[in-house]
Amino acid sequence: QVQLVESGGEVVQAGGSLRLSCAVSGRPFSNLHMAWFRQAPGKEREFVARINWSGGNIDYADSLKGRFTISRDNAKNTVYLQMTRLKPEDTAVYYCAAADISRRPLGRSYEYDYWGQGTQVTVSS
Repeated sequence: QVQLVESGGEVVQAGGSLRLSCAVSGRPFSNLHMAWFRQAPGKEREFVARINWSGGNIDYADSLKGRFTISRDNAKNTVYLQMTRLKPEDTAVYYCAAADISRRPLGRSYEYDYWGQGTQVTVSS
């Protein structure tokens, strides 16, 4: 069974940076496409970024391009989300998600088979 465990969420001041990690176990990591989503209070879960199994194909939500960077280390079975110039509106629970390599996920939540429990990011103004 695939397990995803996020970490790195905390309270940070506006303008600051944070790096989230998601450790994956239970499946060869290189057989998984990965993504980050987030859900703010009272809002629907939204796509943040995705990266394919090799790291060669990356995409971001338009509103986050230039501030967030997704990466993966297949040797460490870990995907990262580097967040910079954080804003109060980035406050949310951030979720890591994985899709089987046979899929072609484009960043919609239903395309992902496995989910972590989430990590809280709070940006104070």
